[in-house]
Amino acid sequence: MPRLTVDTPFVHPDCDISNCNFGTYVEVGQGSRLQNTALGDYSYCDRFADIANADIGKFSNIASYVRIGATDHPLETASLHHFLYRSSDYWPDADVDHAWFDKRKARRTFIGNDTWIGHNAQIKPDITIGHGAIIASGAIVTKDVAPYMIVTGIPAMPLRRRQPLEIAQRLIDLAWWDWDHQTLRERLDDFRSLSAEAFLEKYE
Repeated sequence: MPRLTVDTPFVHPDCDISNCNFGTYVEVGQGSRLQNTALGDYSYCDRFADIANADIGKFSNIASYVRIGATDHPLETASLHHFLYRSSDYWPDADVDHAWFDKRKARRTFIGNDTWIGHNAQIKPDITIGHGAIIASGAIVTKDVAPYMIVTGIPAMPLRRRQPLEIAQRLIDLAWWDWDHQTLRERLDDFRSLSAEAFLEKYE
């Protein structure tokens, strides 16, 4: 039997998951923390990923120690320490700052379909990663990334296109990530053996 199933996400030990929605054939690596996140069909994160306030498409490949939607601290106030908003941890008569947490949750990160986020990369809040994009290992993404673009560095900058613009647009239009499970299986050999252009010529 396959390890991944349509019904139940494969969650490894020691994960901390709250307020998340998972698609089919999803896997969450050991020790990962996911909060306020939607993980699309066939997407996975490897060990010790830390993902918050994110909408992640289908077939996303998220490597170990990736941080997505890293939360921030208040910069304009007299202190930036979390006693300001996690106040009930310090005083029995103080409540948490719900408005601050609502503001954090509203800063969504969007990651497209068929993306690859490399080991130890970071993606800040309010960022959109286009379909087919690659974030290199160790990169820190502070600006939106175009579809099928490879970015690297601190801060992340475009390195090159994964596919030429025309091929990238045709892949987006084909939207193979919306094919059903049986169709993916029937076309598996072509996924493995054909170039992107040849694949498009066969299935457009």
